[in-house]
Amino acid sequence: MPMAAMKLPHSPRLIHGRQSLVPFTAFTMLFPKPPSPPLAKCSFSISHAFLTRTLSLFSPGILVCGNSSLRGARGNQSRPKSASVQPLTEELMDDQSKDSLVSGDSIRQRFLDFYASRGHRILPSASLVPDDPTVLLTIAGMLPFKPIFLGKIPRQVPRATTAQRCIRTNDVENVGRTARHHTFFEMLGNFSFGDYFKKEAIQWSWELSTMEFGLPPERLWISVYEDDDEAFGIWHNEVGVPVEHIKRMGEDDNFWMSGATGPCGPCSEIYYDFHPEGGNADVDLGDDTRFIEFYNLVFMEYNKKDDGTLEPLKQKNIDTGLGLERMARILQMVSNNYETDLIYPIIEKASELANISYALADEQTKLKLKVVGDHLRAVVYLISDGVLPSNIGRGYVVRRLIRRVVRAGRSLGIKEEVRNNLEGAFLPIIAEKVIELSTHIDSDVKIKAPRILEELKKEELHFVQTLDRGETLLEKMLANALSNAQKSGTVPCLSGKETFLLYDTFGFPVELTTEIAEEHGVTVDMNGFDIEMENQRRLSRAAHTVVKLAVEDGANLTENINETEFVGYDSLSTRAVVESLMVNGSPAINVSQGNDVEVLLNRTPFYAESGGQIGDHGFLYVNGGENQQAAVVEIKDVQKYLGDIFVHKGTIKEGVLEVGREVEAAVDAKLRQRAKVHHTATHLLQAALKKLIGQEISQAGSLVAFDRLRFDFNYGHALTDTQLEEIERLINGWIEAAMFLETKVMPLKDAKEAGAIAMFGEKYGEQVRVVEVPGLSMELCGGTHVSNTSEIRVFKIISEQGIASGIRRIEAVAGEAYIEYINARESQMKNLCSMLKVKAEEVTTRVEKLVEELRMSRNEVENLRGKAAVYKALMIANKAFEVGTSQKIRVLVEYMDDVDADSLKVAAEHLIDTLQDPAAVILGSCPDEGKVSLAAAFTPAVVDLGIQARKFIGPIAKLCGGGGGGRPNFAQAGGRKPENLPTALKKAREDIVAILSEKAS
Repeated sequence: MPMAAMKLPHSPRLIHGRQSLVPFTAFTMLFPKPPSPPLAKCSFSISHAFLTRTLSLFSPGILVCGNSSLRGARGNQSRPKSASVQPLTEELMDDQSKDSLVSGDSIRQRFLDFYASRGHRILPSASLVPDDPTVLLTIAGMLPFKPIFLGKIPRQVPRATTAQRCIRTNDVENVGRTARHHTFFEMLGNFSFGDYFKKEAIQWSWELSTMEFGLPPERLWISVYEDDDEAFGIWHNEVGVPVEHIKRMGEDDNFWMSGATGPCGPCSEIYYDFHPEGGNADVDLGDDTRFIEFYNLVFMEYNKKDDGTLEPLKQKNIDTGLGLERMARILQMVSNNYETDLIYPIIEKASELANISYALADEQTKLKLKVVGDHLRAVVYLISDGVLPSNIGRGYVVRRLIRRVVRAGRSLGIKEEVRNNLEGAFLPIIAEKVIELSTHIDSDVKIKAPRILEELKKEELHFVQTLDRGETLLEKMLANALSNAQKSGTVPCLSGKETFLLYDTFGFPVELTTEIAEEHGVTVDMNGFDIEMENQRRLSRAAHTVVKLAVEDGANLTENINETEFVGYDSLSTRAVVESLMVNGSPAINVSQGNDVEVLLNRTPFYAESGGQIGDHGFLYVNGGENQQAAVVEIKDVQKYLGDIFVHKGTIKEGVLEVGREVEAAVDAKLRQRAKVHHTATHLLQAALKKLIGQEISQAGSLVAFDRLRFDFNYGHALTDTQLEEIERLINGWIEAAMFLETKVMPLKDAKEAGAIAMFGEKYGEQVRVVEVPGLSMELCGGTHVSNTSEIRVFKIISEQGIASGIRRIEAVAGEAYIEYINARESQMKNLCSMLKVKAEEVTTRVEKLVEELRMSRNEVENLRGKAAVYKALMIANKAFEVGTSQKIRVLVEYMDDVDADSLKVAAEHLIDTLQDPAAVILGSCPDEGKVSLAAAFTPAVVDLGIQARKFIGPIAKLCGGGGGGRPNFAQAGGRKPENLPTALKKAREDIVAILSEKAS
């Protein structure tokens, strides 16, 4: 029977119907080699669609990529063949069938349709910036459903299926080095919210894998949690997987937990075996050269209690994830995920620009091409979701990936692209291919394409400005490191100071420096880099003197001082012992009245400046006893040094303070309350920005003071007045709602798993403090906070401005500081009304009128200055002289006293018109102390001789300590050395005469 006759018509409804259309025996009829004996008892059937798909799947040399095959670029690569089937020839399948059956887009759609036919609602992918404000990026397919799994919100549907876009950058160094690591990937998932459970999840995953996608059963291996006998039984007894193909694994591999407590459960994974000839003995499913895990099933059936015990959940859930790129690799029969039609077209475009054949390239070149292909996918989708390059948070992820791509592309020899107004950028050209492939992943990408391409162009050009200089310097550093190591017989190492210089001055991410160094066999002193980074942070702190904790002989004073016990969360006063005193950085035994002092206590209620919050103010009291003098110390600042040593800075107001004395340490309660109000308001401000402006908003710095708060965040545009009003309204609503805050101390790992926001790039200890405004924000924070939002009373934004590229700053006041702010504004308004002799409501009109009058007066002054300059020009016009023999050119070089730059221009233009063509005029003046102005004006005939005003004026301006520029016929310049102006004008006269004499002779 002709093979074509076996291609039965099919539709999604037939393909995904619950009743199979062809008995399992058809499999052995088409493919003579029977299933291996252990799997012979698997009793299931397959659809018409599977028959035609199988023909395409095992046709050698075929890999569909959109409407074209990928054979050309990679040549005739050998691909693993199924152990249970015989390959058919390529001619048996037409191109349309091949395209619809194994492309990445079709795999995604078939997965979704498969579960839709089983009662699942197809939901769109969530953004890479999660709705949950406590998570940096969407790293898993289940993340959008996390609140449902944790019981925080009710389910909307009992079953769902998604193709979720995800980003992971924790192992970015492995991209391209392994067959499966990516920064951007798609996770296909099916989810049950208290509906079906293990049996259905396992059976459907097997049916999807073997029947829908046609994977040979004998190629599949299963892992289960070591104690999950139920899952083991379903796989073996009901699905029919032989015992030797099911591996029990421990908690680290096969038990999922949402945190230290809460929902959890065992999981089961399906692996594909690329080399079944390896047999069943001593199999290691973690062997990437043989196996790839492509489907993970999580059975959420327990609740972990505080004591570590497990209790069954009333609502059991299913959370699964199938890696699209991994399944495409299996079905398209390529050696790694990068050579699938999901990524390879991007690599092809990069290869084309670099004039490289991927098939003939060495492994290092292929690695760089894979980095380009992978990272540009991530960057395009992140920018599409609103994440712009910056130096913090999500923006830093984008910036880091872009810079890795730029360097990879340049090292591949990709030439600068000058067409389409790209100004030398090549990333937009490759990104166009990513956008072309985005249709079925995220349709918004094509709509946002102009913005994406513009951001890529801008960021690439910005980086390239410093990359060349930085790379040159790095090459010298690496050469020195290798040379020094060779002489000393040590391991070549780049110092922390050198690495920090590249980071701080040339914008090199430390990861990029490390990569380049590794390529040259040089290590990087990361400890030294961390020290330099910390030094910079300390230096950048506002006007605080670093305490010298060393005695004159160099012994470290801190050797005998323990860390300070902080009791200020629970109490504003405590008894403490003075452990050390410092005056002007030197240790002291006692300090008397009138002296500034730095005090170290064994315990303190004073909050030390950290996390943006300034240190507490207050007093230390010493009670006078027998033969002891009383003392009072006013504390104006508290800093934390060398771990948790609190240094109280103040002044002795009364008596004498001695080491060893017991003191009563008391915090100023009113000022502490102001700090608490502003700190909690800062958390609410960040929550409001995320809610109203975008989830990509992340903190770039902050200040929590007694009189105001300041919050810096990454955002590329100024906020409108309307947006600022909405933010204020939202925060004041939360204040009015009187919500109680919750504060907990927990392990860092548990805090992150619970969803707490961590400052990007900050370092934390093993135990962290988590401050939560339920339902609004959850942050790692050691600061002091109100217990209820109603204590804030009121919130008001007083300014919003840009402070750096992509960084905005909001300043605001709350509570008592708001009342002070309003009173000060009212006082200022009263003064204005008195000065202008108008009512408050008339101030704006009066000021506008004054501004207009001032503008008109300035215009009159400028006109008068111009007329004066013209008059002076008329007075010196007769000083012009002629140069040249064949052509007489009139030349005037003169000093015009204190004429300003604008008037000097008017005078030069008037003289050119007066002297007529051909003529050259060069004027100089000293408009203000320490300033020089120069102007050069040439007529067309002079310019035609090849003499340009902008080139002529530059060297003259340098003599006056300045520079300038302009057009060929007119140029202006400035300088800072008026004393050199006579010499400069003399030089100008000599040069112009010499040039014109030569040109016009």
